[in-house]
Amino acid sequence: MTSTLWPRLAPVLLLLASNVFMTFAWYGHLKHKGAALPLVILASWLIALPEYALAVPANRIGSAVWSTAQLKTIQEVITLLVFVVFSALYLGEPLKWSTLVGFAFIAAGAGFVFLGK
Repeated sequence: MTSTLWPRLAPVLLLLASNVFMTFAWYGHLKHKGAALPLVILASWLIALPEYALAVPANRIGSAVWSTAQLKTIQEVITLLVFVVFSALYLGEPLKWSTLVGFAFIAAGAGFVFLGK
């Protein structure tokens, strides 16, 4: 059972961690708008490096049990979840009901990718 659980669980955990890094790389600088853009770009690239180090093995391990479309869908849903938490807690943006409904529709649509497997 452990041998079949790991390829299903590892991508989720690794993609969760990678998305935290990527969200900071893409949006973390918005809290520091006075910083010079070249510095922000360099810092973002340095933050993104660990993201790749987590995302690549996540997809490699996950490909044993998930299709590429399913792996991408898992990543996108995780991205939305991480972004909601990040924007509320780090950027201090209020969580709107319309955002939650929109993300829920995206998640529902993502569920169709897993039908028929």
